[in-house]
Amino acid sequence: MAQKPSIPKGTRDFSPEDIAKRDYIIDIVKKHFKVFGFQPIETPAFENSDTLMGKYGDEGDRLIFKILNSGDFISKVDDVTYSSKDSKSLTPKISDKALRYDLTVPFARYVVMHQNEIDFPFKRYQIQPVWRADRPQKGRFREFYQCDADVVGANSLLQEIELIQLYDAVFTDLKLEGVTIKLNNRKILAGIAEVIDAKNNLVNFTVALDKLDKIGADGVQKEMLAKGISEQSIKKADPLFALSGSNTDQLAVLKKFLADSEQGMSGVEDLEYITNSIDDLGLQSTQLALDVTLARGLNYYTGAIFEVAAPEGVQMGSIGGGGRYDDLTGIFGLKDVSGIGISFGLDRIYLVLEELGLFPEILHKSLEVLCINFGGKESMASLKLANQLRKHGIRADVYPSNAKMQKQMKYANNRNVPYVILIGEKEMMNNSFVVKNMASGEQNTFSLENPAVFFKNL
Repeated sequence: MAQKPSIPKGTRDFSPEDIAKRDYIIDIVKKHFKVFGFQPIETPAFENSDTLMGKYGDEGDRLIFKILNSGDFISKVDDVTYSSKDSKSLTPKISDKALRYDLTVPFARYVVMHQNEIDFPFKRYQIQPVWRADRPQKGRFREFYQCDADVVGANSLLQEIELIQLYDAVFTDLKLEGVTIKLNNRKILAGIAEVIDAKNNLVNFTVALDKLDKIGADGVQKEMLAKGISEQSIKKADPLFALSGSNTDQLAVLKKFLADSEQGMSGVEDLEYITNSIDDLGLQSTQLALDVTLARGLNYYTGAIFEVAAPEGVQMGSIGGGGRYDDLTGIFGLKDVSGIGISFGLDRIYLVLEELGLFPEILHKSLEVLCINFGGKESMASLKLANQLRKHGIRADVYPSNAKMQKQMKYANNRNVPYVILIGEKEMMNNSFVVKNMASGEQNTFSLENPAVFFKNL
């Protein structure tokens, strides 16, 4: 007996209806990317391992899918390494390529390799799949799409403001109200670490803090203690775990807390400028909220960081995020090129729109007109009419065989086809065609010599 086929955990097949919904989101995101002046690029699905490794922190590195080298890769491993059974020392000898973890690091590599062809500041967008060896759960997959927009070669805070506006424009167009754009700054996190005497443990501090919404304050504090951050330092940071009020109120608290940290105060000034500017410009359907516990545990962020939360009541993790990375291209040899970018979580946005019933009904209609096949000359007349409809952008098809009428009509119902066309023997004699409205059951007759009378109102 043949083995039942399956797919890897964390991956999915997509039906025609799924693709139509995904394309709906992508088309809206892409439209606004272009309106904001971003240009498209694409990069390979896999990169050299040394391009990716070490850019996301230890936790990120563990989630990178490695690709085994071609040929008899194991024969090139020396006996000592092989017998040690140490994956860290073995992996570099049997794998020198990996699937991309995100689109940002490959983009930084792209900028460095193509720097002489690029006009700076360079605004690029990229919509491609990425892979992470994560534990699958709702809204978290091992293969998923990212929709990124980045600007490199400009360190102005106008870019932060523009990207917030871009988020707002996309979610407004998707009719997804109640989205919150959370904002923080890595300089503030560095300032907090400095003030609480944990400056030398900044990475562990931010990685733990980034898990606040998942494991709670007690869980974060336990992880910090386990990572070597003293109980006294954690106690100093206690007031920040419950920071509340308006953006202005929170900034006032941060100014006092970070008064002795030059770096921290620089971050506060950045956030104050961004929030004041957004207040002046206004947002259509989203809200901007400061969140001092937002850390986004990726090591390459250096300034503003974003995370987008779904509307209240929807059980979903972040549906977008990003931040500024002033020295990311420096790791590939190109110094002093500031960059900032955001990402839309396509798969999670899909699930949110699905849960809230926000996909347009028209997406279910992949076919607008189906011509019933009566065989012989009638089928050719139907095909000629279908071709005329297609030339006018109408999605039309002819049933492929002259099966029983009941079977053809059932097919039309299953495809949610709004109109069925019948050209039988009688219609051939009268040089006409009959259109049946599948919703109302109403039938009307039109001339084959002037089919525009029918389709101009579609």
